[in-house]
Amino acid sequence: MAHKNTLRTLLIGIAIGLIALAVIMGFWLLYRWAANLWKEPPPPSPAVRCEATINETTVTLDLEQSRNATIIAGVATQRGLVPRAVSIGLTTAFQESGIRNLDYGDRDSLGIFQQRPSQGWGTVEQIMDPYYSTGKFYDAMVKVPNWQSADIGEVAQAVQRSGFPDAYDKHIGRARLIASALSGETPATWSCVVPASDVNDPDGFLTAMTRAYGASAMAQLIVGTGEEPTRIEVAASSERVAWSVGAFAQSWASETGVTAVTVGDYHWVASWQTLSGWTSSPDKAASATTVIIFF
Repeated sequence: MAHKNTLRTLLIGIAIGLIALAVIMGFWLLYRWAANLWKEPPPPSPAVRCEATINETTVTLDLEQSRNATIIAGVATQRGLVPRAVSIGLTTAFQESGIRNLDYGDRDSLGIFQQRPSQGWGTVEQIMDPYYSTGKFYDAMVKVPNWQSADIGEVAQAVQRSGFPDAYDKHIGRARLIASALSGETPATWSCVVPASDVNDPDGFLTAMTRAYGASAMAQLIVGTGEEPTRIEVAASSERVAWSVGAFAQSWASETGVTAVTVGDYHWVASWQTLSGWTSSPDKAASATTVIIFF
């Protein structure tokens, strides 16, 4: 009988202990729930993107599209083509690929402009290089009679010979706006939300920028020492080219680690929290054709 009483007492003690533990856990969970209610949740991160805003009209691209668009603008600049050429290039790229470097398409079409190796545009490897494919597009574009003044959709069709000749027209408006920002025709109208990244590749940026702009943007890499950050200093051939290079740097920030850009007296700082704009510092009296890209 004593043995049974001892066992009963032990079981009762275990039960009481489990109940007490359950009560404690319940109070802890209730505390955590209440604390989460009182704690203000962090604001959602804005979508990474780049935007051109001119006269209260905004056009948005994701970062992949933005990098390809800056190549289209940069190659036109290197060749001395007017901003209208960029409008034609972007109109075409919008329709053909969504400004993406696609490795597939109708029949053997590839790349930003959906060029076909079988039609003499180049090898697969060449066409998948956006610098090459953009150059080939402009080679064909400048041969179109009156391309500087003819309807943009008609010029695009003359180059591409699409089965849908009117399809380019719906892209002309936003292509013009982006072209104006990326070509530097309308300064300080391009900005990007840049995701947080540990990338630090000034050499990669310098290679990309030089391929796009060539001699129109002469650059020097300065490796940081002490408190001085690593930077690339660019002497642009004109103020318009300087702003084009500035937009290029913003768009490539996530890929290469650009942290800030100055164009003349204007300054932009990369942010993953907001779409930061350009701010001016007229007291610095910097040259309007000087661009500094910080890493």
